[in-house]
Amino acid sequence: MITYLSKLFIKNHQDYDNPDVRARYGMLCGSAGICFNTFLFFIKFLAGLLSHSIAITADAFNNLSDAGSSLIALFGFRLANSKPDIDHPYGHGRMEYLSGLMVSALIIFMGYELLTSSINRIIKPEATTYSPLVFGILVISILIKFYMFLFNNSIGRKIHSSTLLATGTDSLSDVLSTSAVLGCSLISHFFHINLEGWCGTIVGLLILYAGWQAARETISPLLGKAPATELVNDIREIVMSDEGVLGIHDLMVHDYGPGRLFISLHAEVPADGDMMILHDSIDNLERSLGEKLHCKAVIHMDPICNKDEETVKHRLEMEHYIKTLSDKLSLHDFRIVKGPTHTNLIFDVLSPYDCPISDEELLAKLKTHITSMEGNFYGVITLDKI
Repeated sequence: MITYLSKLFIKNHQDYDNPDVRARYGMLCGSAGICFNTFLFFIKFLAGLLSHSIAITADAFNNLSDAGSSLIALFGFRLANSKPDIDHPYGHGRMEYLSGLMVSALIIFMGYELLTSSINRIIKPEATTYSPLVFGILVISILIKFYMFLFNNSIGRKIHSSTLLATGTDSLSDVLSTSAVLGCSLISHFFHINLEGWCGTIVGLLILYAGWQAARETISPLLGKAPATELVNDIREIVMSDEGVLGIHDLMVHDYGPGRLFISLHAEVPADGDMMILHDSIDNLERSLGEKLHCKAVIHMDPICNKDEETVKHRLEMEHYIKTLSDKLSLHDFRIVKGPTHTNLIFDVLSPYDCPISDEELLAKLKTHITSMEGNFYGVITLDKI
């Protein structure tokens, strides 16, 4: 149904990286979530009244909170697609992450409420009554929630939406929780064993865990997580496709929400090349990155001496030594500046956060190695963290 509606109401529905298409998918899924969850609340609330079951009633209010979550997601996508303005020149894309965080908070709140109610029911158990209608309602609820998990998860992955993925996770937790309620209801009905309080406790814990997992997925981009490996590889492939580029470094990706990426990097170019031609190539690469990755790109040219024998010799020597310290290390911006008393070897070293060598130890080893080289050399080293 969602696939049919997307083809019907979303123009260019397969252009998943387009901000307008993403927003329409988000609002479509949010609207569907409101309708489905409101319907489930009413039928489960009826089932809870008929059976006098705290677990089913709590599950009904969990669906009501899911409807509220879908409403938040709908407005989150709508606000995230707002155009940049004087106060927010980078757009409002992070509103999607904030709406996802609010959804996670609601999930955690409902899990806590269900957990406390269930513990009270363990302490003070009450008799429950079940009927085929109640069982039928629970089965229908499981099927609808599983369908919601499938379409939220599928679309969430296509448009790379942490909000929809969080909603999908919540739907799957609802499938598990309602299945647990159904199982306990059957045991209570046929074997006259009251497991309702224990069932509610397990369901509450599952909902709390799902809320925590969803919160982690939305907090990470808000804090500023590292770019995906696939994105870095795509950037490198596009930039290195130009014959005038010898290498890239100092890549930075700023994420202001889905479809609002700002990329900056340094591209190494031959120092003896025609600067006008190279500058035109860099401009073309910036446009190419923008068109293919839906981003704003800024590239800084770094001219390097790739034909000076002495520079090449010492660069290769330092690259070899750095690799003996750790395969995770690399250098760039290597140049030589000669003076009356000594020669400076100037370069930057890229050291990842998980490098086994500390920054202090790395600098000490590099400077010791440079002073031991034949000739009067001094190291001027800058550490870049990645």
